[in-house]
Amino acid sequence: MIEKGFEQEQVYSKILRAGRRTYFFDVRATRADDYYLTITESIKFTEDDGSFRFKKHKIALYKEDFDGFKENLEEIMNYVIEHRGTEVISERHQKDYQPPQRAEVKSSSFTDLDFDDI
Repeated sequence: MIEKGFEQEQVYSKILRAGRRTYFFDVRATRADDYYLTITESIKFTEDDGSFRFKKHKIALYKEDFDGFKENLEEIMNYVIEHRGTEVISERHQKDYQPPQRAEVKSSSFTDLDFDDI
């Protein structure tokens, strides 16, 4: 589908639906007929009255930045998977979710300072 309007010409598009989030990957053409990518995250919110609203975030990614973007994205994704795996861990996805317990700091590990001595 090709559209003209406020945005540049849309050439190709893919959609990823992920729960209440939808990601749009759109290839667009510049006025010089070169291509760039826009990535839009759309989040659906339900109001108290039952109506819906959407919050959108968009980035434009130009060809000269593709390699660096891809490298950083792959590195970050690998880091997350390496340290937390692929299983979703969250209160929203698990009814019996318990946040990790933080280590308690013993008071004896601190040195009592008197600032009058400084």
